[in-house]
Amino acid sequence: MPDTAARVKSRLAQSRERIGAADAEILLAHVLGRPRGWLFAHDDVELDAAQDAAFERLVARRQAGEPVAYLTGTQGFWTLDLAVTPATLVPRSETELLVEQALAKIPAGAPWRLADLGTGSGAIALALAKERPRSRMVATDLSEDALAVARANAVRNGIGNVEFRAGSWLEPLQGEIFDLIAANPPYVADGDPHLAQGDLRFEPTLALSCGADGLNAIRTIAAAAPAILRPGGWLLFEHGFDQGAAVRALLDETGFVEVETMRDLEGRDRVTLGRRA
Repeated sequence: MPDTAARVKSRLAQSRERIGAADAEILLAHVLGRPRGWLFAHDDVELDAAQDAAFERLVARRQAGEPVAYLTGTQGFWTLDLAVTPATLVPRSETELLVEQALAKIPAGAPWRLADLGTGSGAIALALAKERPRSRMVATDLSEDALAVARANAVRNGIGNVEFRAGSWLEPLQGEIFDLIAANPPYVADGDPHLAQGDLRFEPTLALSCGADGLNAIRTIAAAAPAILRPGGWLLFEHGFDQGAAVRALLDETGFVEVETMRDLEGRDRVTLGRRA
């Protein structure tokens, strides 16, 4: 049983060996309801029995592979504080490149119509809507549970220029015209061994994998996007590090121009974009 008189310093030292320093600090700060930095200025504070037991449960779950964001219920993304649940992917820092590239195409102050496909927690949609408040964002997702999380995140972050619709990819947008469409669709190949490893075991499979080469969702979106993009409108995808060439070819075949792939901070292909001719 955990030591009921354990101090912050000793519990962190024990837990760092099991789950790593950053995760241990995040989880203990969560249990104590304190900022992470507080732990270092108060490392002699004793945990009561309930706090110590709650921390031990979270450490054990993290050691078993559950994502930290699911354990705390929150994840930072861009400038947002997002609620996350197992109904959504955990927003990742590399997806911020997609936000950066989209913002570079959207003129500040322009009343553009934007779409985010497969929005999950709403991370991309809310980041773009916050940075471009005169634009109107429509975010779609097949999962009603994910949309409930995304709607709550819009309220949580005080963002009102976004609408959430249920449905597959572009189907909820038919009959409308948009200036820019962004998507972080599933792009892992079905059966990829990584799906059975680490944090991915706990995230929704439908939001991770799609087809023998992982590109089925991207093919579907690329084929349907020209019908709802204005001439000169932009389509942007996040994809796997080894899929840049394949995604560029798909956009070329669909008639997009100015097609290019942007690399993330690790120098890996991460975002491909194109403009409707």
